[in-house]
Order: sequence, then C-alpha cells, then structure tokens
Amino acid sequence: MLSAECWKMKHILPLLFLLPIYMPCLPSANAHELNGNMSLEARLFTNSPLYPGQDHHNFSIAITPEYYHEWNEGHSFTFVPFVRLDSVDSERNHLDIREMNLLLLGDPWELRLGISKFFWGVTEFVHLIDIINQTDLVEDIRGEEKLGQPMVHLSVPGDWGVLDLFGLPCFRERTFPGTDGRLRTGIIVETDKPVYESGAEENHFDFALRYSRVLDSGDIGIYYFRGTGREPLLIPSNILGRQVLQPYYQQIDQAGMDLQMVRGNWLWKLEALYQDNENKSYFATTGGIEYTFFGIKDSMMDLGFITEFVYDNRDDAATTSFENDLLLGLRLAVNDGPGTELLLGLSHDLNNGGDILQIEASRRLADNIKVFLEVWGFFNTDHDDFYLYSIRDDDFVRLQVFYYF
Repeated sequence: MLSAECWKMKHILPLLFLLPIYMPCLPSANAHELNGNMSLEARLFTNSPLYPGQDHHNFSIAITPEYYHEWNEGHSFTFVPFVRLDSVDSERNHLDIREMNLLLLGDPWELRLGISKFFWGVTEFVHLIDIINQTDLVEDIRGEEKLGQPMVHLSVPGDWGVLDLFGLPCFRERTFPGTDGRLRTGIIVETDKPVYESGAEENHFDFALRYSRVLDSGDIGIYYFRGTGREPLLIPSNILGRQVLQPYYQQIDQAGMDLQMVRGNWLWKLEALYQDNENKSYFATTGGIEYTFFGIKDSMMDLGFITEFVYDNRDDAATTSFENDLLLGLRLAVNDGPGTELLLGLSHDLNNGGDILQIEASRRLADNIKVFLEVWGFFNTDHDDFYLYSIRDDDFVRLQVFYYF
C-alpha cells in the first residue's frame, strides 16, 4: 500500500498545483492517448513453504493503464497508475502511482514536475547505481520494478552532453513480502515501523545530479546523490512481543558512474559507486563483457554470451547477496515476428559458493497478447548469506500473460 506519511497531500500538491496553471495556457493538439496492459500471474513453487503461514502457490492480477496528452509545443502530461491483487500475500495487494507528471519544454531545457521513474545502469544482472526510485520488492526479487518518485527534474542537453538535476521532496519506503508471502526473510520485515537517521524521516529533501554523454563508441555517466539511502539496514527488534526486522534508512552521500563501450561484436559494461554513511563507507562495482554472434548459421537469430562480476568491499556485511560474485549469461534473440527472446543467467558466490539460476523467456501470442516465463532456482545457499538462505526452498516458476490495450 501507499505510505500514508509519504503521500500526504502537502508533498504532492505543490507539484500538482502547477498543472491547472500551465495546462490552460498550452495550445491543445487534442493528442490524447489511453493505453496500457493487464496481466494474469501465477507463481508456482517447487518446494513446500519453509515458514508458518505461507501458501504453496499464489496467483494475482495487475493492471497498468497509461494516459498521455501532448500539446503543439511538445509539452505533455503522463499518468500511469498501477494496481495488483494477490491471492495470498496482503503486501502484494497494493496501489502505486508509477508516473503522474507534467513535462515542459524550453530552449535548451526540459522540466518535469510530479511523480516519475528514471533508470540508471548498463549491466545485465545487477544494477548498483540505480538510486532515484525505490525498489518495489514485492513485485520482482531482481529489484527492477520501482515505485514512483515525487520529484522536480531539470534536464539541460547540449553538444557537451546532458546535465540532469533532481529535487526529491518525499522518500518512499521499500516494500517487502508479508507473513503469508513467499520469497521473504524468516523474520518478518516490519514495514509499518521504519526508523530513520534523519529527524525529518520520510520528509527529508534529497537531491541528485548526473552528467551523461554519448561517445563515438558508447556512453558514459557520472552522478552524485545526497539524501536518504534507498536500501535499508534490517535491524532485529522486538515490537509488542514480536521478533521482527525493522528497516533503518541512513543518510548517505553516494557518487558513481556507468560506462558502456561497443567494439564490433563486443559490448563492455561498467558500474561503480562509492558511498559514505554513518556506519561504514564502502566501494562496489559490477562490470563485464557481452559478445554477440549475429545471424548464427545464416539465420535471423542472434546469440550473445555475457560475463559479469560483482564486488562489494563490505564482504559478508553487505546488504546485498552480491558481494563477490561471478555471473554468466546467454541471450538468444530469435528476431521473428512474435519477438521470441530467451535469457539464461547463472550467478556463483565466490565466497560462500551459493548459486542462483535464472531463466527468462518471452513471446507474443498475438498483436496484443504476450507471455512471459521466468524460472528461479537457489542452490548451495550458505547461512552466512542472510537473504538467500532465507529463500533456499523458494525455487519457483512464474508465468505472466499480458493483454495490451
């Protein structure tokens, strides 16, 4: 559900008040678009639940409508709500506004006001530097699904590159599976009782700036973020006689970069960050290469081989499962009419020996129907890896059918 504190109207109204001020002044092009998608999802787990209260499987339905309106001068308004209803986990029954913003175009700047989503990163399996939006963990254990973030975003492009400035007036708390949900920690994360380093709590004003530039054979970006860290520490606590994990959100200063270079069939990728916080400053990086065989055996198919490495100098104290891991992948693009794609990934923990198998496949069944299949397996998990050990019996198959309208 939406955080009641974060989504107080005092946070959003200053941004949305600008809509009725600007919209009547913009020459209308009547460019209204309404589309989106609805999906049915089944998550089938191969093993019995490890913790009391969990169910064996779960089913859900989600809908993501998208409204877009553009004026003659290129100014636009976007509204993208999201809702999911789950058969088992009440924490997956949630509503979010992924986007609701007004884009104003100037010369040479763009100003976006409202709720938006922005992605930073170039690597395939682990996205270290993607920090603007909070992770919607009940949606995807990869951390790739994000909550909408209230912001003021100014982008200034030029021949020298692009400068992006972000003002973030409201913090979003990370979502976690509930008592009945699978893919959760053994001790429940008490999302209703978060703790903040800042006295302003979720009202702390964060900011970020990023410079990016397209190069002759790739692109580069560097950024600085100051504010409430998106990844919480999970502190064992006793609340009303219950043992829980309490999310603790630190104030951080974080600088990072991403680099992507193309050389023939080779694609080189790198992400790196340095974070300073009250507990321990640390460095983390991920990078690797991808080599693609185009038109294998005189067909339309492309086959790519991926090798990436993740390092976090906090070692076992890291808040992520990827602190010293080798990741291997295989990507097949059939390049047929239905857009058939396959991604196979295997990660190996070089410290504790744990392995994760991931398979993704997608294909259109019709112009407006697409099926997505995902398989996850967890092997040789070590008790020192807190999260992976918690979900050691949660191997699962996820099937989603999307209808686009």
